[in-house]
Amino acid sequence: MKNCVTIQLKKDEIWVKISEEAEEKEIIECLNKKIKDLKKLYKDDKTPIKVTGKVLKNKEMEEIQNIIKDTINVEVEFESPKILGLHGIKKAFNKEIESSETKFQKGSLRCGQKVEYEGSIVVIGDVNAGAEVIASENIVILGTLRGLAHAGAKGNKNAIIATNMIDCPQIRISNVIKEMEKEEEKAIKCYAYINENDEIVIE
Repeated sequence: MKNCVTIQLKKDEIWVKISEEAEEKEIIECLNKKIKDLKKLYKDDKTPIKVTGKVLKNKEMEEIQNIIKDTINVEVEFESPKILGLHGIKKAFNKEIESSETKFQKGSLRCGQKVEYEGSIVVIGDVNAGAEVIASENIVILGTLRGLAHAGAKGNKNAIIATNMIDCPQIRISNVIKEMEKEEEKAIKCYAYINENDEIVIE
């Protein structure tokens, strides 16, 4: 991708816009080439920079901030959330989920335990009541889901939750919450996703 980073001068800030489809390596290469153009917009001015476009991983945000700060001593703000969960989501989006980095959690999660990951999570066991699993991409649970599962926790509506059995009051995908109905309790071999009406469907 030749031009995955564009620079736009706004009234009170400078926008660095990153293409939605750009990969981490492409972003870094393109930004390193454009940092001189960005530097030209500054003299003694301290106009803040806002990084928009693609929802970034925390590692990508850190790399981008370091590149900018090494050249320009200015405040850098990111549109992307730095935390996983409902409160962190600033915008919902659709990104393919066929491949992502995956964390394997061996063994069941007990009450009070929490696993978070910027990618997909596979739990080889149960997620018990009072435990939490939060992933920016997919969640797969080989046992029973009794606790909280939140997939797409940076806003990705294409994320899914798959589990051997659901026995919990609520599930979350992106910024959508589904309260489980009585007839849906203890559903076996479940696959949950967001449909075209922005509703979580369980099959």
